[in-house]
Amino acid sequence: MKDLHDMIIPNYDDVLAAHARIAPYIHRTPVLTSSYLNALTGAELFFKCENFQKAGAFKVRGASNAVFGLSEEMAARGVATHSSGNHALSLSYAAGRRGIPCHVVMPRTAPEAKKAAVRGYGGIITECEPSTTSREAVFAEVQAATGAEFVHPYNDPRVIAGQATCSKELLEQVEGLDAVIAPIGGGGMVSGTCLTLSNIAPQVQIYAAEPEQADDAYRSFKAGHIIADDAPVTIADGLKVPLKELTWHFVSNHVTDILTASEEEIIAAMKLTWQRMKIVIEASCAVPLATILKNPEIFAGKRVGVIITGGNVDMDTLPWIKM
Repeated sequence: MKDLHDMIIPNYDDVLAAHARIAPYIHRTPVLTSSYLNALTGAELFFKCENFQKAGAFKVRGASNAVFGLSEEMAARGVATHSSGNHALSLSYAAGRRGIPCHVVMPRTAPEAKKAAVRGYGGIITECEPSTTSREAVFAEVQAATGAEFVHPYNDPRVIAGQATCSKELLEQVEGLDAVIAPIGGGGMVSGTCLTLSNIAPQVQIYAAEPEQADDAYRSFKAGHIIADDAPVTIADGLKVPLKELTWHFVSNHVTDILTASEEEIIAAMKLTWQRMKIVIEASCAVPLATILKNPEIFAGKRVGVIITGGNVDMDTLPWIKM
């Protein structure tokens, strides 16, 4: 594993360059509000809806920045990654737009909807067991066989600079925010949020939201060093991966706090969003609202940006449907 000193830490100039580079390939997603949810939480909530993004998730921002930033020589070998879903399909989307191969290692337990989307965008899937150890071992074999450029789902400066364009747009769309909250797994979106806000809106507090059953970022934050779980089990399938040194740099330096929610609270918040806002969101995206509902005293009376990270849901396995 690389030490932070060996890695490039992206800066705000990288964010501006990323936004210009990826503009032809992404949507400037809308911000929605809900008077019902405002009344329920006692806060003014502004939902940045990356579920309406190309490929259905914010991760297309970082993936596109990485793919379209490659030299012709590097691009010819294609790109490769390991991902439980949204980064996989986002990298496949971006690679398809550039006309280069994309090799993806995915857990065999990843949602079928996400596997189908990867294949639909032209991605080539190799399956692994549902653990970080298996994922990284199988990926090493795939990369050795293909020579493709590794685009890490989050521990990559190109990816973080791309994800940072989301909160850049949010600040342009909503004035006077007091706080922004986003889900945290590996920390790519939260790191991008930290990168943008620390540079252009340092007064805005940054919160991360995490499942209780996959709370390694929460425990890392409290301990002051990275604690990694190998194979946590949670309905929020996009939040199972651990922090790495680059994302830890941003989280440890800029996040105000990390809040957690139970599986029942996450499912309730997901269902509530579907019912009241009439939008499709993944369980992972419901964690921020779940933590706001659980901790109303933190957010009461504040203007809060809530990043909805994606909407790639397996419609046959919705958590509130009893089969």
